Amino acid sequence: MKIMVCFDGSTVSEEAVRLAGVHAGAFGGKVIVVTSMVGGPEVARREFVSKERELAYAASLLGGIAPKPEVHLSIRGMDSGEDLVRFAAENDVQEMILGVRRRSKVGKLLFGSTAQYVILHAPCPVVTVR
Repeated sequence: MKIMVCFDGSTVSEEAVRLAGVHAGAFGGKVIVVTSMVGGPEVARREFVSKERELAYAASLLGGIAPKPEVHLSIRGMDSGEDLVRFAAENDVQEMILGVRRRSKVGKLLFGSTAQYVILHAPCPVVTVR
């Protein structure tokens, strides 16, 4: 079983990583930690390095709970939600786990909701963590 956890460096995404480890242990699964960056060649190298460090930290959160996870920094120039859903479909992921934060209706309207997009378009079941 492939379990993809969407990681953005937030506290709720850290909890999502821990839950992915529990699910991987219970179901004999493999964890894939994915961060999506909007951008492309114009993104500064220091931003790549920062995201790579975040991914390494996320992998360390599993600390023996599950086998060593795969980590992926995805930069395809599309919105994060669309990028994460495509990654899951292309990699035959059976479960996605992501953290959700409360945001006002105006905030969702102005900034969109990655979690909402993933929940509505994912090719597999989605588990959310608050």
